[in-house]
Formats: sequence, structure tokens, C-alpha cells
Amino acid sequence: MLKKLRGGILVIIGYMLSPLSWWNDLFFNLPIAYLFGYSVSLINSDLFLPFTIIGYWISNVLGILMMQFGVTEVFTQPEKTRNWRQDLLIGFISSTAYTVVIVGLIQFNWIEVPTVLLSSLK
Repeated sequence: MLKKLRGGILVIIGYMLSPLSWWNDLFFNLPIAYLFGYSVSLINSDLFLPFTIIGYWISNVLGILMMQFGVTEVFTQPEKTRNWRQDLLIGFISSTAYTVVIVGLIQFNWIEVPTVLLSSLK
């Protein structure tokens, strides 16, 4: 029962970080990415945007992986073993594809970047 509860908590937190919820970026992923980019920009200010994108990607990957591991704990039988490489590969591929789409939408001005990010890039 404790394993299923832990899995459920992982699914909920993972959902908050994953690209599957449309509203999560504003409250979770962008602040995490901004903080990550800002902390690296203290070393070199030119690294802000690339590391903000990397932080955004990491938060999405982490969310998908947490959901995968949580669902696996909730729904699999105890005697089944996990394929960690396959789980990681699926998480990296799906999150990378999502991040590429978002960056493309920003580059082609199909979605707007918050003014906080734009003002810090100058």
C-alpha cells in the first residue's frame, strides 16, 4: 500500500512538471527554468537563455520520468522488473520533442515570451 501511495504522489508531482498539463508552465516549469538560467547567468550573462531552455527541458523530463515511475509503481506487479533504460529513453525523447516545439513556437513568434524574460535578455 505504501508503494502505491508513493507512486501516486510521484504521478501527481510529475504531472505538475510534465508538458501534459497546459497551465503548468506558468506556475512550475518557467519559474524553475528561469531560476536555473539566472543562477548560471551569474557566472556568465550570455548563458542565461541557453540554460533557461535547458532548465525548462530538465523540468519537463523530470516530470515525465516521475509520472512513468509513479504509474509503474501503482500498476505493476511486485515481481516484474523495470526497464530503466527504456523509461529514460522515452522520457528524454518526449520531453526533447516538446521543448523543440515550444522553442520553435517562440522563435516564429507564435507564442509570446513573458516580458520578464525579454527584459533580462537585454
